[in-house]
Amino acid sequence: MIRDLDRVEAASVIYLRLWCDSVAGKAEIETDFTTTLGKVEGRHAARSFLQLCEMCTREGRRPLMRHATTCKCLGADEACFANLVATAAAGEKADAMLIASLMVRPAMAGQMAELAHDVGMALRRMRLSIASNPVAPARPEQTTLH
Repeated sequence: MIRDLDRVEAASVIYLRLWCDSVAGKAEIETDFTTTLGKVEGRHAARSFLQLCEMCTREGRRPLMRHATTCKCLGADEACFANLVATAAAGEKADAMLIASLMVRPAMAGQMAELAHDVGMALRRMRLSIASNPVAPARPEQTTLH
């Protein structure tokens, strides 16, 4: 369940779902980052997040499986993504590269770990407050990709 994740992990999953949902979701991600971190740092963080997600889908070993934005469950791919971001943010580069190599070709693992580090550090700086409400209730229910 998303509520069992720490704030950085939960945010990474929620933003991943938003990214997968639509162009509007991608815009919402950039707005969140720039509003919280400022224009320059926020844009850099949003760009890193978007690149990380693109890498998952473009270079992934297989299609990324996810749940709907409002779903409270946590899928295996989402858990792996959250673990990658949290591990990279903790400065555990070798472990982050190992996790990344499960998701993408080994040649891309270093680049993916660097992006995950940037994203994780930005999420830490955002001082997230999603622990009490990890899913945005205003979003319509969507098909869950289990």
